[in-house]
Amino acid sequence: MTQDTWSIGELAAATGLPVKTLRYYSDSGLLPVAARSTGGHRRYGPEAWERIKLIRRLRALDTPIATITQVVTGERTLGELVATELESVQERLSELRWREATLKALDDCPGEERLGRLEILSRVQRLPEAHRTLTDHWYRELSAALPEPRLDSMVAMLAPAPPQDPVPASALAYAELHLLISTPEFTRWTQDHDEEMRDGPAFYAEIDEAATLTAAALAQGLPPGAGDAVDAFVSAHARARRESDTPAFRAHLHGLVSRSSGFDPRLERYWALVGTATGGRVLNMTVAHRWLTEGLSMSIAATPYTATATTSRGFGTP
Repeated sequence: MTQDTWSIGELAAATGLPVKTLRYYSDSGLLPVAARSTGGHRRYGPEAWERIKLIRRLRALDTPIATITQVVTGERTLGELVATELESVQERLSELRWREATLKALDDCPGEERLGRLEILSRVQRLPEAHRTLTDHWYRELSAALPEPRLDSMVAMLAPAPPQDPVPASALAYAELHLLISTPEFTRWTQDHDEEMRDGPAFYAEIDEAATLTAAALAQGLPPGAGDAVDAFVSAHARARRESDTPAFRAHLHGLVSRSSGFDPRLERYWALVGTATGGRVLNMTVAHRWLTEGLSMSIAATPYTATATTSRGFGTP
């Protein structure tokens, strides 16, 4: 090509694009006008050819015209566009995987159960919003009872993100979490806290240590018994109450935790569903509580704890 500019008709004939499309691109600011003919018609230079190549390549990726306009005008770089589009595609894939799992959950059940499952699964319409619903709920329920670091930790456990690769069981479990939190008075237990045990970060740090040790023991299939997990659990409560870790204190604590082990069945169900939805990556707190309670009972007779020994470890009152 030896000419420097082209009319819109010449550009259409050379590129194979309809004149109507090129006029739309031009009116949208995608094609730079190099000059005007004596009759006032737009003429397009070599830069228009390069723009058309870029537009066609991006359109082949289903990139919206508005987004392409941002790229060619310099409002957004090509790298930023790719990153944004990739995130959008991944979000759509997550939605499709969720839809597939929910449809399978409805397909793989007796007909008489289908309407019940549909009611549960309909609780989750869009995944990001569903996650925020769980998160917001638990922050509202727990905010007055826990210090901020512990609050964040508990909410992360109670409000897991949707399963990345859901199967019917995990999709159904995740949706049922939303059904449970909508149950009246379901989270009334969050208000039943022993004021003596709220001793700030130190108490919850030791409780977290006990939970970590308990999770490890449960993962190894160890039976309940005296050991580090029970010791950490007792020490946290002894420190909070300004008590020493003695057999008498352990017996008293066992009485307290035994009475509180009668969890609301819905709460037990909730933790079981969290386990199913996360593939077991979150500690089931009701199972851990029972394991610790039984281990505490066994520890009372197993080892003669003394106030002196406790003090040497930095717990209790000298």
